[in-house]
Amino acid sequence: MSEESVPAALASQAELASSSGAAASHANTSFIASIIGDNPYFQAGFGLMGVGVGVTALRKGLSVSSVALRRRLLVSLEINNKDRAYEWFLAWLAHQTAAPRSGWARSHQLSVETAYEQRKNGSAAVLFKLVAGPGTHWLQYKGAWMQVKRERETRSMQLMSGTPWETVTLTTLSRDRALFGTLLADARDLALRGQEGKLVVHTAWGTEWKPFGQPRRKRPLHSVVLEAGVGEKIEEDARAFLARRQWYADRGIPYRRGYLLHGPPGSGKSSFIQALAGSLSYDICLLNLSERGLTDDKLNYLLSNAPERSFILIEDVDAAFNKRVQTSEDGYQSSVTFSGFLNALDGVASGEERIIFLTTNHLDKLDPALIRPGRVDLAALIDDASPEQAKKLFTNFYGGDDVGVDELQRLGNRLEKIVGDGRAAGRRVSMAALQGLFIRNGARQAVAATELFVKVQ
Repeated sequence: MSEESVPAALASQAELASSSGAAASHANTSFIASIIGDNPYFQAGFGLMGVGVGVTALRKGLSVSSVALRRRLLVSLEINNKDRAYEWFLAWLAHQTAAPRSGWARSHQLSVETAYEQRKNGSAAVLFKLVAGPGTHWLQYKGAWMQVKRERETRSMQLMSGTPWETVTLTTLSRDRALFGTLLADARDLALRGQEGKLVVHTAWGTEWKPFGQPRRKRPLHSVVLEAGVGEKIEEDARAFLARRQWYADRGIPYRRGYLLHGPPGSGKSSFIQALAGSLSYDICLLNLSERGLTDDKLNYLLSNAPERSFILIEDVDAAFNKRVQTSEDGYQSSVTFSGFLNALDGVASGEERIIFLTTNHLDKLDPALIRPGRVDLAALIDDASPEQAKKLFTNFYGGDDVGVDELQRLGNRLEKIVGDGRAAGRRVSMAALQGLFIRNGARQAVAATELFVKVQ
């Protein structure tokens, strides 16, 4: 083959290959087009894919539009369980559920809150309160519908109390956002109205103070009959302390006061503290040092964060510590140490602006370090009934009954002599015992019952 014919042959082969490739490509394209064009399954598949893409785009658009619409037309308010308004709102919601009005959507998801109190005599008091449980609820308030969503986070707990975090979220139209403030004000007023003119007893739940039961009617201070001058002395000291806040601050003295009431059981120690709290418009925070799980740091936190205008009452402190070791009646040893208790009373980390009342039936069992000045500023003996106390209690009980004034005086003098003679013979009677006799009997029968009671002591 000549040199001139080689390129020509190569070109001819290249053209042939090119034409063959083009023909093959055209054949493949024609084959695929024939399959797609003639096969109904492929046509249906592409149609469904198009519908799916359209639905996805529509769903996305609706989601974005819904979020934008909610942001413009709806407003939400979140209340967490660390805020005081949380319990106020739940109590208000429970009140509305108990007495629904027109337009109110009754809640079908309820939660129970149980308050339990173990008394020293072995009896117990249990109170139940039904509130809106976790979930979604609806209510109508002043013509506006609101969504109420209560959520509970069980995977994380509050560090000190160990209770789960909870939130309540209120959602309504943006035009009705001003109703949030009105609703919370109503909830606050309902809570305070239930406590107005009454005494609230708080108990420790973990590291938080919570009201126990319903607010109690204040007991008149004159209804607790003590030895002449004892009650007046304590009341005068407490009022003087409350009036000298700036005096303490100017002299750098911690603004706190400690009282110790000691005496036999049934002499009126706790009753007097309750009546004094009501007279000063104070509440009572009842603290049990033998509570399981109570430690030094929790005790310090509770004493430093007691509700405003409240007495901290620690009863039977002699039973809490025996030789500086705290033990309960069943032998359980608590984590609260005697030194921790002393530091919580007046240590460096102890709180201020508080009044503590301690009670005991056995003053001789208390460690001198506990009752030294600074921890106990005033100690008072609340003893068994004296003849004068017995007569005064008798006249208070029967003064408005059918007994005439002269007969009441005669019966009172006789009762006074009975109690006096019995006390001289070592047969004492408590004020609680006398009160029980007076409740069960009339004036004449009460004197006879008291005489018999004193004789058998």
